[in-house]
Amino acid sequence: MTAYSTRDHIVLPIIAWDPARPAQWINDHIAMAHATSNSYLITGDEGDVVINTGVAAQSARIREKYEALIGRPLNVAKIIFTQSHPDHTGGWPTFAGPDTEMFGQRMFKQICAERKMLGGFFRPRNARVLAAMIPPGAPSNNWFETPDPTPLTTFADELDFTFAGRTYRLITMSSGETLDALAVWLPEEKTVFTGNWAGAIHGALPNFYTARGDRDRSIPGWLADCDKLLALQPEVLITGHEQPIVGRARIAADLGKVRAAVQFIHDHTVRGMNEGLSLPTILQTLELPEELTPRDGRCPPHWIARSVWEEYAGWFRHEQTSELYPTPQSAVWPELVEMAGGPARLAERARAHLPAEPQKALHLIEMAVAVAPKDRAVREAELAVYDALADETEGRIFDLLGWLEGRIMAAKAALSN
Repeated sequence: MTAYSTRDHIVLPIIAWDPARPAQWINDHIAMAHATSNSYLITGDEGDVVINTGVAAQSARIREKYEALIGRPLNVAKIIFTQSHPDHTGGWPTFAGPDTEMFGQRMFKQICAERKMLGGFFRPRNARVLAAMIPPGAPSNNWFETPDPTPLTTFADELDFTFAGRTYRLITMSSGETLDALAVWLPEEKTVFTGNWAGAIHGALPNFYTARGDRDRSIPGWLADCDKLLALQPEVLITGHEQPIVGRARIAADLGKVRAAVQFIHDHTVRGMNEGLSLPTILQTLELPEELTPRDGRCPPHWIARSVWEEYAGWFRHEQTSELYPTPQSAVWPELVEMAGGPARLAERARAHLPAEPQKALHLIEMAVAVAPKDRAVREAELAVYDALADETEGRIFDLLGWLEGRIMAAKAALSN
């Protein structure tokens, strides 16, 4: 049995919700309420500005925390959303009054519409990746039914306004965790709010692709966004989940390291493409230099390399003609399993690859399970393969480990039936 669990991943304390944890001041006018996704408050004599409102279920308590901190009721004049995910936007009705102006990037409404349109597709995919963290019988969350903020002021590239004596610049950052991401820049105080543009974990690789699936984000676009952000020379960086990062040199070093890692992955992939290497070869030969080793995060480097390849080249790899046809390779698995001596023989061969080569074992056991899903020996071998793959993550890659936990649970359920 694997020793690793998503429950022990560093992202969990980062997104943990504690109703008793009070809001805190970042400086004399910016406050933070730590939540599943953090909310921020900028106070002013003419009214208050809220950046992100948390999930709907936490928003009333977030508002109470702010009012306890500042010693008065909120007077929310403006709300800014750094992206459209419901953990950033869901609480908007708790904060918005009839005269509150709300801001989002130009893709905001489209991404919200797509999330609702594909809720039936993505809801079970989310559950598969988070299977080990969802209590049995837990009700489905309303991620796909969360009401969208309205009315919403949107903009294309940048939007500047002055309120309560403070300049705000909203900057499109459309290549981060969502295509509708934005940064909030306060130029007089050199402070920038980036939300989850660089991912949920500061210093980890950006979340260009999640195991649940999502719209592709542009890797070269993210590099350009990063350069745009670094050029501002911020002295305070406020992200979507963790404590603020303070100091121009530290911010430049932290973002510069992540940028260098993304650039390395990009260049490795492009070089391999130009050399005529297959995508699997490009992925297998990718190794980040030790000095670019990121913090543990949501995706491994080779997922980003795959995203680079597909951003530039699309889905046809030019490796097998069968890629061009709707019949999958799995259509001939029953014949191959029979030729190999049956599912039990394949399960035995899969076990022979453990623990050294679990990825090879995976190909064999997937064929055996497809042909004989009720065979106990096959399912036991499947469980051993998934345990070995989970061990291979060392608990560092949240999305990959989450997916494998779901497969482990499914294999155990099959064995108990």
